Amino acid sequence: MSTDNQTRTVEVYADVLCPWSYIGKRRLETALAGTEGRERLEIVWRSYELSPDEGRTPGRTAAEAMGDWWGDQGTARVELIHTLGRAEGVAIDLTLARPVNTFDAHRLRHLAADHGLADEVMERLLRAYLCEGRNVSDPEVLESVGVEAGLDAAQVRALLDGDAYAQDVRADERRAKERGVNGVPMLIVDDRPPVTGIQPPADLTRLLQDALRPASVAGD
Repeated sequence: MSTDNQTRTVEVYADVLCPWSYIGKRRLETALAGTEGRERLEIVWRSYELSPDEGRTPGRTAAEAMGDWWGDQGTARVELIHTLGRAEGVAIDLTLARPVNTFDAHRLRHLAADHGLADEVMERLLRAYLCEGRNVSDPEVLESVGVEAGLDAAQVRALLDGDAYAQDVRADERRAKERGVNGVPMLIVDDRPPVTGIQPPADLTRLLQDALRPASVAGD
């Protein structure tokens, strides 16, 4: 067995609109905390729009929309998400969250990645939308979120006034399709096939630990 100190990449496809993405983020954090060699894992957030045709003006709530999708089961599904969120320390409230377009939110996250703040911005975006019911397509909200996460306000305004990182978002989405990612949260660990990101933390820890295991070499 060879010694292998190479970094492994964990790509996380997620969308701000997705409560499971927030739950999955917390579970991944728990898994990482229990992973020996965690310093050799690089977490890379990838863009995936669940509702690319959504407008920028908030309408009905996510809870109401789920009632339409799931009928009589809608209320139970909303409560399940709320319960699982609370179990992970996340106060998701789908009666506040109102779906909007997230393209600019994804551009903001790409900007943050270039400043080493991708996780901080993703955390703040998820909390703003899913827990606080804020409009994450509104430039003022995005500027506030970016600054709260540590970005410079002028840089965020310049981003939102132009189209910087638009191609990066589209590239993530094209790559997702090519790799068989058809929902979120989804993980691609060390360029392996995608797996769901809402597994129990213990299962995620095993997945990460396996990715860090040294590869066999000829003659071993």
